[in-house]
Amino acid sequence: MLTHPDPALKQKAADVDPKTDGGLRALVRAMAEAMYEHQGVGLAAPQIGIQKRVIVFDVDDELHALCNPEIIERSEETELDEEGCLSVPGISVPIERSQRIVCVGLTLEGEEVTVDAEGFVARVIQHETDHLDGVLILDRVQGEARKAALRTYNEVHSTEGR
Repeated sequence: MLTHPDPALKQKAADVDPKTDGGLRALVRAMAEAMYEHQGVGLAAPQIGIQKRVIVFDVDDELHALCNPEIIERSEETELDEEGCLSVPGISVPIERSQRIVCVGLTLEGEEVTVDAEGFVARVIQHETDHLDGVLILDRVQGEARKAALRTYNEVHSTEGR
């Protein structure tokens, strides 16, 4: 699992073609294992060092995988809530997200799917698609909140080696 400040987390991931990428199923398995091992609810391929536009999430005891997810609609209604991240372990920060989204993507078979999500599922999809564009939760907080989050993160991780 890559963690902040690994530069790979700031890169934009490349689109995939599920019909020709024979390694996608193995990638999704590895992503799911990493997500479950770290008690996460979502994971993007760049978080394990693979620069492909693939996300997995499980908020309802069912694993979902999306290739090339793109949020095409966001509600004007937003919600501020605490978010953590497996790539920024040990902290959570308040992030404002749309309450409802519509996301299009591809299945592992290459079929187009549309996900109309609200609430927590919408938050998770927005968080994971951010990773595909090199955006971390730290990038979504500004000013003193960002400084405080970075200070806490650095304190937590500077004491781990002791």
